[in-house]
Amino acid sequence: MAEEKKKNRTTVEIYGQRYVIAGTESSSHIHLVADKVDLKMREIQSHNRVLDTKQLAVLTAVNTMNEYLKIKEELKKLQQRIGKEES
Repeated sequence: MAEEKKKNRTTVEIYGQRYVIAGTESSSHIHLVADKVDLKMREIQSHNRVLDTKQLAVLTAVNTMNEYLKIKEELKKLQQRIGKEES
């Protein structure tokens, strides 16, 4: 039977709101993620001050997913290059 990881509950603040996040990651990792989200929201808001919080959250999610997919594609290319070099 697989061992179940213990879930941590961590309170963070993102864009002036407090959230309790439950996850198996360390509290310090959850705080790091929350800090990055907060920073990205504030960065986007500084370029477009008319966005409400919901719009800002969606744009932050879209920007973050875009960055993630670009990094994932770059990783795939690097893994393919490494695979070819080892052949």
